[in-house]
Amino acid sequence: MPRRNNIVLISNGSAARMAADVARELDIPVTEMITRTFADGELYHAFPRDIAGCDLVIVANTESDASHQELIDLIAGARYWNALSVNVVIPYLGYSTMERAKPDSGEIPKGITRTRQVFRARPDYVAFLDLHSESVMHAHTGEVRTRHLWTERVAAEKIRQLGLTNIVLVSPDYGFSKRVARLAGLLDCPHTAANKDRYDVDQTIVGQLSGAVRGRNAIICDDMIRTGGSMLQTVDRCYQAGAVSVMVMATHLILAGNARERFIEKGINCIIGADTYPGRTSDDLLRVYSVAPVIADELKGYFRLH
Repeated sequence: MPRRNNIVLISNGSAARMAADVARELDIPVTEMITRTFADGELYHAFPRDIAGCDLVIVANTESDASHQELIDLIAGARYWNALSVNVVIPYLGYSTMERAKPDSGEIPKGITRTRQVFRARPDYVAFLDLHSESVMHAHTGEVRTRHLWTERVAAEKIRQLGLTNIVLVSPDYGFSKRVARLAGLLDCPHTAANKDRYDVDQTIVGQLSGAVRGRNAIICDDMIRTGGSMLQTVDRCYQAGAVSVMVMATHLILAGNARERFIEKGINCIIGADTYPGRTSDDLLRVYSVAPVIADELKGYFRLH
């Protein structure tokens, strides 16, 4: 791909802060959409400049129905106004855990169906960060270039900055253990996995954990914290297996309902995670790192901006 000099960077509302951080990394401006809300609740969007012949980059989260629809509108609008290419980065993909339906359940696998809606709006390229399952990337017929961006590098940097020693990384289940192994390789520390079974929506049982955590400071790692149920069970398993202390870490800090309070009640005073989910910033409990460098490096390579 030839070097591009006509990039226009925009975002949907929930990813405005992320887009600003990415823009600073790329040393380009953010183009803010013109938006209004009509009296009946309908939304007005307009591009503030001519985008015909431009490479449009849309940074967008889809954590809500409104954010998902706004992304669809932005892609469709870019096609309507003849953008040269439409390129999407989704830091947090809503419904990403619903990538398949149980046989004869009648369930709608919205991770697939909603991602397919994004693809059918005809972007040229879509990048996702730390997906729960890569299966959603293949919900198209081959006409969209997709990328899965991993954030272990910036996560490892954050852990080093915290000055933690004698650590062991713990996966709440074997399915996530390969990701944890990659992070452990960057940190040059051991890792292990618990055994987790799901028996209902947001309900899991975490089995026994190996003695690899004995005498160490455990960091339980997962792709997201929604209600924290399985992680809280894994906290107990870590202490039962002899861990000295326990912290938790996840890329997507959803923390629905009273999840924060539940972690605090369990004695957890540090949750490490990324800024992918809208509104997540560091505070007395959260230690948040930015994934903007990961997104910017990907776009630099894609558009040959080095």
